[in-house]
Amino acid sequence: MEDYSLPHDSYFLGFDSSTQSLKATVLDANLKIVAQEIVNFDSELPHYKTKDGVYRDPCVNGRIVSPTIMWVEALDLLLQRLYNSGLELGKIAAVSGSGQQHGSVYWKNGSLRILSSLDPNKRLVDQLGEAFSVKESPVWMDSSTTEQCKAIEKAVGGALVLSELTGSRAHERYTGPQIRRIYETQPEAYRDTDRVSLVSSFMASLLIGRYACIDHTDGAGMNLMDIKERAWSERILEVTAPGLEEKLGKLAPAYAVAGSIAPYFVERYHFDKNCLIIQWSGDNPNSLAGLTLNCPGDLAISLGTSDTLFGITAEHKPCLEGHVFPNPVDSKGYMVMLVYKNGSLTREDIRNRCADKSWDVFNALLLQTQPLNGGKLGFYYKDHEIIPPLPVGFHRYILENFNGDTLDGVKEREVAEFDAASEVRALVEGQFLSMRAHAERFGMPCPPKRIIATGGASANNSILNSVASIFGCNVYKVQSSDSASMGAALRAAHGWLCNKKGKFVAISSMYMDKLETTSLNCKLAVSAGDQQLVSKYTLLLNKRLEIENRLVQKLGRM
Repeated sequence: MEDYSLPHDSYFLGFDSSTQSLKATVLDANLKIVAQEIVNFDSELPHYKTKDGVYRDPCVNGRIVSPTIMWVEALDLLLQRLYNSGLELGKIAAVSGSGQQHGSVYWKNGSLRILSSLDPNKRLVDQLGEAFSVKESPVWMDSSTTEQCKAIEKAVGGALVLSELTGSRAHERYTGPQIRRIYETQPEAYRDTDRVSLVSSFMASLLIGRYACIDHTDGAGMNLMDIKERAWSERILEVTAPGLEEKLGKLAPAYAVAGSIAPYFVERYHFDKNCLIIQWSGDNPNSLAGLTLNCPGDLAISLGTSDTLFGITAEHKPCLEGHVFPNPVDSKGYMVMLVYKNGSLTREDIRNRCADKSWDVFNALLLQTQPLNGGKLGFYYKDHEIIPPLPVGFHRYILENFNGDTLDGVKEREVAEFDAASEVRALVEGQFLSMRAHAERFGMPCPPKRIIATGGASANNSILNSVASIFGCNVYKVQSSDSASMGAALRAAHGWLCNKKGKFVAISSMYMDKLETTSLNCKLAVSAGDQQLVSKYTLLLNKRLEIENRLVQKLGRM
């Protein structure tokens, strides 16, 4: 029987470079958490003056960016904390990471020389301040590239053709349209760019002291990669920007070794010189790994700054509103995903306005109302939404004569406001009715076998009760709500094992026979909702889709 054990007394470090923070999770050889750390950008790096980790440009509609150097300083700070905690960083056998998807970094010509000769007596932030041709990185929240999206789709033969080629139609936050906009609006900066990295490959580059490859899975979130061939599409590169392939570098599998850790970290923080840096990937692929999704029929919901719903499949089916990526822990399969911009920040906005800025009050208001909310439906978009493609705005409707048994004779009436309790339930139900509706349209299994919930809001069982009632299945939670850094640590161990074996091995080989003793084990949080109620939600969902389609026709941007 082949040995898939990890080296005794070793650690595996996973980072999550997200919108609002940099997190770290350290697992031991038994895949148990031994350390966790976090740096919050707004509160702990206040000199950058970000709000929710970003800048919202008041002059350019939809432009949302982050200062690239802030991510560098956060890495300095987090590693120093891990070092000061007494954790033996020399025991770390491999490191991997998760980056917020679609964010892009623009290295200036000559930066490789700086990156490859870092002085361990100085902080990273003090050495890399002038390393970027574009100092503010467009992030996943950016929606300033509408015209670029239209142009790219038109050039390749339409949205569905682009989806078939790359796994997604052109989306405003995707890196291809972002790069095209930089080329069009900042041509000198584009010419002075030596390498374009994603947030994931950027952070990996810091750790190996040279440019890291973009991995296949995160590369699929760019509208630039041929998803079937796992290679850059020359056809799309040509219509995006000149000389782009050279600036992007090569692609690599998510489980591959990016390189050994740079001498800077060996000397400054006492890492072992043989510590491997495994390719970083996107936050959602890492969450898939951290939640141990490996069976079609399982779905995961990540409730964070953005809300995402994802699962796995054996084949790629083009679709206009969902996304398909290579599976980060399977060299042949795919992950499918729906992304919503209006996640936790929108829930927090309603909490602040209606529930005295208290989650306890928010939950109490949710419990004051009955499921189906008496036919009150709400659409809440604090930011430009992706699914459906709608601008900022709140829309509220009352369904007259709605009893949950039929839509015959039911008419909607738009209103300006709801009472506080109805507002809270309309928000929560609306978010998950939308998820279920679009998941079904995308071909995801409904009802699923189970849903695994992660992200900050997964700690709120009142919210999870609505998930279980609307989807009609059990909802589970993992031990750590931060599945992205957990998944990154697990992928670090997986990459180390693949490197040792000299071939790809299934990630489940590391944990399937001992899942209950690891920090990966899922616990039942909420049981499936009443099936009669699920049927009533189906009617409400259908009515919601009717109204949504009209809103898109009236207000939609694309």
